[in-house]
Amino acid sequence: MKLTAIIPCFNEEAALHFFYAEMSKTMQQMQDVDFELLFIDDGSKDGTLQEIKKLAAADARVKYVSFSRNFGKEAAIYAGLEHSDGDLTAIMDADLQDPPSLLPQMYRAIVEEGYDSVATRRVNRKGEPPIRSFFARRFYRLMNRISKADIVDGARDYRLMNRAFVEALLEMGEYNRFSKGLFGWVGFQTKWLEFENIERVAGETKWSFWKLFLYSIDGIVAFSTMPLSIAAFFGVLMCGVSAIAIVFVVIRQLLYGGSAFGWPSMVCIIIFLGGIQLLCIGILGSYLAKTYLEVKKRPIYICKERNAAKKQEKET
Repeated sequence: MKLTAIIPCFNEEAALHFFYAEMSKTMQQMQDVDFELLFIDDGSKDGTLQEIKKLAAADARVKYVSFSRNFGKEAAIYAGLEHSDGDLTAIMDADLQDPPSLLPQMYRAIVEEGYDSVATRRVNRKGEPPIRSFFARRFYRLMNRISKADIVDGARDYRLMNRAFVEALLEMGEYNRFSKGLFGWVGFQTKWLEFENIERVAGETKWSFWKLFLYSIDGIVAFSTMPLSIAAFFGVLMCGVSAIAIVFVVIRQLLYGGSAFGWPSMVCIIIFLGGIQLLCIGILGSYLAKTYLEVKKRPIYICKERNAAKKQEKET
């Protein structure tokens, strides 16, 4: 049985040596499995590609695909799935926050227990800034309430999948990808493994709070139309509030006189309603922007060089 491990890399020169050493230990334990290490260089600016080429020269199991620029982790995952032809496919980070030591257990869950995929989740967020952990938990809770995608709190991209699961993911060739949502949306029988949070072995995280915030917005827009309903609700609510306010002002004018004047109150009302309108327009704009990017049919990534072939090319 062949297992392809997809490893997205962006400026991971310092971590690759440690990752390969740990992965070699796992491959030694699983001698009955034919491994392929598929590194996806996501337009790294350091010596990541050179390090990968050194590994490829020393180990025929190492394959790589290098992008012409940085397209993002989602594009790297998709490229890896396209170039994977293993009976089983794993997605894991190069910084060892996804421990290779879990692979034997994940492998047995699919082969012996009959699961279609085995996913991992962190049971804690040790070492992560508290404010980041707080917003992350709120995001997962919100996503599960407003979308049909099953997204588990603390879920990692680290998972092992059978061929049917991979093919289902490849059928969704959308440009705006949110893998955590896609994994839950396709269904199949998934087993969850829990593990303690592990800090990076080397280098620095590429995910700032702002990038994670934008990524969460992509996930919400990609898997839920609830924000559009919220915008419509605010529109109806503000119309009702305005109607009540008009009736109130008219009654006060008739009873007391002079109560309908005063520019400060008017300015506050205008600013408030204007803010609601801009919020709704912004929500509509987010969905329109995603549609705009989809209809252009641009490639999800552009390959600069590689020593790996796509599954379809191998079959041909």
